[in-house]
Amino acid sequence: MARHSLREARALLLTGAPGSGKTTIVRRVASELSGARLRGFTTAEIRKDGNRVGFRIETFDGESAVLAHVSLRSEHRVGRYGVDVASLDRIVASALSPSRGDVTIVDEIGKMECLSDRFVEAVQKLLDARRLVIATVGLRGSCFIERVKQRPDVELWRLTRATRDNLPAEVIAWIRRRLKAGK
Repeated sequence: MARHSLREARALLLTGAPGSGKTTIVRRVASELSGARLRGFTTAEIRKDGNRVGFRIETFDGESAVLAHVSLRSEHRVGRYGVDVASLDRIVASALSPSRGDVTIVDEIGKMECLSDRFVEAVQKLLDARRLVIATVGLRGSCFIERVKQRPDVELWRLTRATRDNLPAEVIAWIRRRLKAGK
């Protein structure tokens, strides 16, 4: 399952096709990490009349912002979505600080998020600081997305619909081993 596997890796990247369950897994992991100081954010779909019309960022500190929406006018676009890079920049400033928290969850390192230079810089700093990071990452993507997946100091797990049910427990075990070793 792991493409890069280092015993001392401090970052675990989950990749898979859209709809494979990446966000569901990180949300389940976050809910089961009671006692850990979580940083970062998850994303949620914005739906209208049963159709996905956008994405919202939700931090573990209770902040929330629209990341992308079909009706958002923006020079930054991914597919049919206008991307609010300024909102992402505001969230990144506090949610991805490398100096706070036990575990940082980033959902996701994807095309929309990589439109923000602040986001890219913050994720780079987290990884370089060897903070404990759990992140979802786009299956496809170039530039920063590909560089992150190629780092020799991360573990990359690819999930599928067939493997996703067991992954939350495996991710939690991975985190607990590293938290225990870090004390």
